[in-house]
Amino acid sequence: MVSSSGYKIGAFIVRVFLAPFVRRRVIGAQHVPPEGGCILAPNHISHFDPPLIGISVRRPIDWMAMRELFAHRATAALFRWVGAFPVGRENIDMPAVRTAITRLRRGRLVGVFPEGGLRTGPGSLLEGAPLKPGVAALAQMTGAPAVPCLILGSDALYDPRRWLPFRRAPVWVVFGEPLPPPGASGDKSAGREDFENRLGDAIRQL
Repeated sequence: MVSSSGYKIGAFIVRVFLAPFVRRRVIGAQHVPPEGGCILAPNHISHFDPPLIGISVRRPIDWMAMRELFAHRATAALFRWVGAFPVGRENIDMPAVRTAITRLRRGRLVGVFPEGGLRTGPGSLLEGAPLKPGVAALAQMTGAPAVPCLILGSDALYDPRRWLPFRRAPVWVVFGEPLPPPGASGDKSAGREDFENRLGDAIRQL
């Protein structure tokens, strides 16, 4: 069950916990629509990305999160409490797709990593690798726009030295203008491909 109170409590805890260790810079947060169904599409360079992006916008984000995070009852309850829902990354996960569609149609902000997982180096979006087709398909099926998002610097938090006093890691979170969804008529496949190219270019340009 999605809990707005759970999300707010979780966001407050993350802000307080990370404040001594992260120097966060947020640009373009006004591009995230304040209401209505919308997809947030960031690059993905570390496991710290969801909480850092989550505390950078004013509305809750329902993250599509890897199924492994829901393997244990306690962690599964925690992630569901803050609005996240599981997705398998091996094949198309239809239950996850249906959940995302339902939430978008209910006016939620759904966070989806279009790279399909953590990506750095030549296999990453930022170095020109193609996106997975999920965001384009969700946008086309629901008519929801997608907000490109860039995060940089969060991977530095894997270094234990960054958790020492006065060693705050600089992290940038940048949001671009929403992209309209691909058309639901005509050549749908071509529409999705064009959307994926535009989304990838938009994130790289940030």
